[in-house]
Amino acid sequence: MLYTGMTGNLARRAMEHQKKAVEGFTKTYNVTKLVYAESCASAYAAKLRERQIKGWRREKKNALVNAMNPAWEDLSRKIMP
Repeated sequence: MLYTGMTGNLARRAMEHQKKAVEGFTKTYNVTKLVYAESCASAYAAKLRERQIKGWRREKKNALVNAMNPAWEDLSRKIMP
């Protein structure tokens, strides 16, 4: 399962997903691993990018992750305190 979303605080959001603190898709499907992240200049730009990626087929999303993180390593360990 892949989840695409936006946040103003990636470390906090990753922790919420790992602890299953928020009801929704990630808790239901046990999505706890952060494998890709990017930053945008504004919340508006982030929302546009989120919509763009959500519209992609799974293969294209996989290619995006593979380009940055070919081992699909959990990146949350690098950003969480």
